[in-house]
Amino acid sequence: MIAILAAAGVSLLVALLGTPLFIRFLVHRNYGQFVRQDGPTAHFTKRGTPTMGGVVIIAATLLGVAASMIFAGRAPSATVLLALYLMTGLGVVGFLDDFTKIRKQRSLGLTARAKIVGQGFVGISFAVLALQFPNENSRTPASTKISVLRDTNLDLAFAGATIGLILFVLWANFLITAWSNAVNLTDGLDGLATGSSLVVFGAYVLVGVWQLNQSCQRLAAAGPGCYEVRDPQDVAIVAAAVMGACVGFLWWNASPAKIFMGDTGSLALGGALAALSILSRTEILAAVIGGLFVIIVLSDVIQIGSFKLTGKRVFKMAPLHHHFELSGWGEVTIVIRFWLVAGFFAALGMGAFYAEWVVS
Repeated sequence: MIAILAAAGVSLLVALLGTPLFIRFLVHRNYGQFVRQDGPTAHFTKRGTPTMGGVVIIAATLLGVAASMIFAGRAPSATVLLALYLMTGLGVVGFLDDFTKIRKQRSLGLTARAKIVGQGFVGISFAVLALQFPNENSRTPASTKISVLRDTNLDLAFAGATIGLILFVLWANFLITAWSNAVNLTDGLDGLATGSSLVVFGAYVLVGVWQLNQSCQRLAAAGPGCYEVRDPQDVAIVAAAVMGACVGFLWWNASPAKIFMGDTGSLALGGALAALSILSRTEILAAVIGGLFVIIVLSDVIQIGSFKLTGKRVFKMAPLHHHFELSGWGEVTIVIRFWLVAGFFAALGMGAFYAEWVVS
């Protein structure tokens, strides 16, 4: 537990104290946000706000996990390295996107092809490596079985290991793309994505701790309710580090924001969430815990689908938070209410997680 608290505490302090220093650097270099011309007009006043704050979130997370490993007196496991690799790798893709916007003085960054290639390389390599590195109990960080609240009997390797690997790479990359885009779409109002993310990663701290206490590898008399997760403590450590980083960054990102996380932060947070859902064997449960992100993605899908099929829009503007902006809600009101919705879904997911353990 000390290692988990150390991860959260160090990452929080690094983000809280490091963000204003990074803001000064960005202002000195004139690295500010460009605003979409087709967005709400109220956002035009945000033009020039320093962006790429995701650099601080990633750095704080890495230092938080490093401090945790020092407290625990051990080297990072394959689970830790994989989660941080996916988070940092997608963060680098986001950074290149943000930097291109600034350098070319426009609101569009990398081309769609460049983004797909970058995200694809990171996602595919993560998926392949996640099925390697068995421990002394022959458990790998990820499994080819589709997981809901734990692994189910639906195994992607039903036709052999090679087919299983290919199908798992496709499945993992679907999750990675979905979560990174979901957080990216949510990052449209001051503090919205940061506050919602800290709630979700807070829930994953509890998931990791509970799986650790009920691990099949630790219990002397493991029953049907034990968890077949390779490194549950490290799931909690990474989640705690990301949560702490979000808390420290939110201090400066809350309305009126002094800095935006940019695609650097949103892609990194989405990658971290995808990694934790895969490595904790809770791939479908993550859609409940991160229910706010799912709703925001669906609002975009509904808007685009409706317009293409009928020529009419369901919302005044998508994603959903912009619809409420144009309906007259204040930005702070929307953000606080969406945080409450994020908390509701996280609590619902944790309730389902605990209930499944009780009846198993």
